[in-house]
Amino acid sequence: MPDTQDISPEQLQVGLYIHLDLKWFEHPFAFSQFKIKSEDQIRTLRSLGLQTIRFDPALSDVSPSPAAGHAPPVPADEASRAPPPDTPELLAKRAMMARIQEQRENAARIEHAFADTAKSIRNIEKNLFSRPEESVKQATELIGQITDSILVAPDLAIHVMGDKAGGEEIYVHSLNVTMLSMMIARDIKLPVEVANALGIGALFHDIGTKNIPDRVLNKHEAWTPAEQKLYETHAHGGAEIGQGMHFPNAAIAICRDHHEMFDGSGYTRGLKGEAIGLLARIVAITNYYDELCNPLNGSAGLTPHEALSLMFAKLRTKFDPKLLQVFIRCLGVYPPGTIVQLANGATGMVATVNTDKPTKPVLVIYESGVPREEAIMVDLDREPDLNIVRSIKPAQVPKEIFHYLSPRKRVSYYFDAGKPGQGAGA
Repeated sequence: MPDTQDISPEQLQVGLYIHLDLKWFEHPFAFSQFKIKSEDQIRTLRSLGLQTIRFDPALSDVSPSPAAGHAPPVPADEASRAPPPDTPELLAKRAMMARIQEQRENAARIEHAFADTAKSIRNIEKNLFSRPEESVKQATELIGQITDSILVAPDLAIHVMGDKAGGEEIYVHSLNVTMLSMMIARDIKLPVEVANALGIGALFHDIGTKNIPDRVLNKHEAWTPAEQKLYETHAHGGAEIGQGMHFPNAAIAICRDHHEMFDGSGYTRGLKGEAIGLLARIVAITNYYDELCNPLNGSAGLTPHEALSLMFAKLRTKFDPKLLQVFIRCLGVYPPGTIVQLANGATGMVATVNTDKPTKPVLVIYESGVPREEAIMVDLDREPDLNIVRSIKPAQVPKEIFHYLSPRKRVSYYFDAGKPGQGAGA
């Protein structure tokens, strides 16, 4: 490893950036590579029984202390290395490992709930025209449960679904749009009955696409002007279907107006500003975002970070500015599913964002010595000295790290609505 140099533990200094050639559970630190910040850390490092420690000159603030005038020590045999003492760092590490196990169990529970909800929505959509009354009743009950859970929760966490959630095919656009719309509804404190109408409208916002031929919907190439015009009829068609199925008026308006843009550039009526209903303005944001991340034709989507950045930097006039601000604040600058680099050089993926603390997400960290199914999870809210420095495009991530973090081709979100610090199924 040409970028690093070996030194003896006696040469350690505050400000050196070091790499520990130990398995993650064999040392008391949160990471296997970090910048030394205190004499206490140096004492702990010297107690590990290592004969040499690697340091990175490029990432260090200082040079090592001069070496003693004797031959370089031979690395100690692994078996002869004494176990680290019960230092504050080791106790903190054990507490961290217990939290990771709890987070892993929470993630499994949430992914199970997500899969159940996605299955319910698939069944509702499948039977909507053959058994409309029953399907609308089921949808109303499901939305009522989601609304009750999200609106009254003291704490709301957004999770990106992992591979265990059932594979790429479980992605459901209408579920993503519904969940993200409910996130905004919670933040702006919509009354329950209004949020329920929002949920029905978000769930069925694309119902009019049932009238669009599959050859258009599934086309991988760009639409012709005629195909684009045909697709745009789904908004008006969806409103007609919603009327026939006795949706709430506010939900019908969402079906009709969710492609209207705040600057008047949308369709089908070219409405502008607050002439577009509040609920349709919410769904316009969440629908646009999800289509950027998960394009209709299956082509490569933007990363969550790229999608938010594009909407804010170049497209912001298309959306209600106050609602867009709420959306970005809740998701955070680095939404769940974003691959990031940390200040200490580690690579991770944003797994969970607490809407009350969006700048302090929970990350899954790549660590070569830790099995993928036991991946380290770091809560930045508990690591005040650690921060994200940039997002990374999946194509720029080394293959072994990409497969370890395994970001899904399609980004799916679900919510954990529970008490702060613990989960209760959304």
